[in-house]
Amino acid sequence: MADIYGQIKEVEKRMEKTEEALLQQFGGLRTGKASPALVEGISVEYYGTQSRLRDIASITAPEPRLLLIQPWDATAVKAIEKALLNSNIGITPMTDGKSIKLPIPELSEERRGQLAKQAKAMTEDAKVALRNLRREANDAVKKAQKNSEITEDEQKKLLDDIQKKLDAKIVKLDAMLADKNKELMTV
Repeated sequence: MADIYGQIKEVEKRMEKTEEALLQQFGGLRTGKASPALVEGISVEYYGTQSRLRDIASITAPEPRLLLIQPWDATAVKAIEKALLNSNIGITPMTDGKSIKLPIPELSEERRGQLAKQAKAMTEDAKVALRNLRREANDAVKKAQKNSEITEDEQKKLLDDIQKKLDAKIVKLDAMLADKNKELMTV
């Protein structure tokens, strides 16, 4: 009996992680403002291994529309510049040999619309992941009831609880999407 509750707790943790992952994906969407989250996850080939940019450099936003990347090792500047050019952020880096500046251009209305669609698609993917987790939890509950580990009343209560948790997460994801769209559409 405790086994089914452990499985449900595990599903709840995975639902939280899905929400956190969406928030992290939203951080990578470029708005008109400079945000280190835009580039910190970019993979850079550094001494033959792939490293995240945030692990090999300091990333700051000294101005609202400028990112400054200062590698811990000055020899990494060329590799970082190459990785930035190969990424899909659409910003050309400027370097002085020691650091890299990324001027964040104003977004066009068309680009804002594309980013809003991208954010909506990310949210839909997260919702699908949450629904899959719900299905997984529901299957475990039904199996536990079939194996006489829990009563029918407990099954009904657990299925209702799982649905309520899913509904609450979907409301939260929709609120996150609305916030991101507001941020994207603010000129």
